[in-house]
Amino acid sequence: MDNAAPQSPAGLSSTATWLLNQTASHAARLLSEGFATHDLRGYHYRLLATLAEDGPASQADLGRRCGIDRSDVVAAVNDLAGRGLVVRAPDPADRRRNVISATDAGADEARRMGATLERVQADLLAPLSATEREQLTRLLTRLLHHHSRH
Repeated sequence: MDNAAPQSPAGLSSTATWLLNQTASHAARLLSEGFATHDLRGYHYRLLATLAEDGPASQADLGRRCGIDRSDVVAAVNDLAGRGLVVRAPDPADRRRNVISATDAGADEARRMGATLERVQADLLAPLSATEREQLTRLLTRLLHHHSRH
């Protein structure tokens, strides 16, 4: 069996779009595998990390903060609530809304998943020096901010 990486035409494999896409695919796989060790997914981490950083929020606000579609927020919150990682309570200001809060177990899980994220980052960026990692992050942030405005 040949374990060599598939070859792409030089005109394609030397483009930023191709390189970003291939690296993003690899990063997504590493992150998915890392979060699977927690029996959770990226959506779960985004919600738990947002609650840990910003505190309780309505489901709608939580979805906006995380960039997750409303129906996906509901499904992920249901899953997290079923595991005892978050709780829902009626919003005292508007009883039609629910406020989502992380439990102590949810905050602990967010920390553990954050440590997994750090390990994935170290693995993904292993060939780069600390300076190169910072430079890559700055450049990717600038690209993302530019294209997010359009």
